[in-house]
Amino acid sequence: MTARRILVVDDEPEVREIVSTILRLAGYQIGGAEEGEEALRHLAAQPFDMMITDLLMPDKDGVETIRDVRKRYPGIKIVAMSGGGHVAKESYLKMAQLFGADAVLAKPFTREELLRTVAAVLDADSSRGASAATPASPQL
Repeated sequence: MTARRILVVDDEPEVREIVSTILRLAGYQIGGAEEGEEALRHLAAQPFDMMITDLLMPDKDGVETIRDVRKRYPGIKIVAMSGGGHVAKESYLKMAQLFGADAVLAKPFTREELLRTVAAVLDADSSRGASAATPASPQL
């Protein structure tokens, strides 16, 4: 069976590398992007099962990226992550859910939280209704 493909999108190289390494060691194939436009180019070039995206990024932010990915690739699973900014991180994460994220992760999160969230979203019923109804709280 082919390994599931996950695109990790974060403007902070350290975060992108840590998340990618954890997922790669768990057996996933990983792609990386620094921001939303680059993520869309990766998605157009090859299929991914999931995108994990930060919300606060320069140029094309995570919410805008989620919205565009939902329009172009409705079957992809999306996990949004955020450590907050000028507003509480919970506000950003709630907005991400409204725009189509299947689950959210509040930074900082543990390796176990990341792997549990990814597995739960990938294993969830592929219909948007079922995954949208799944609770997506920062405290997974």
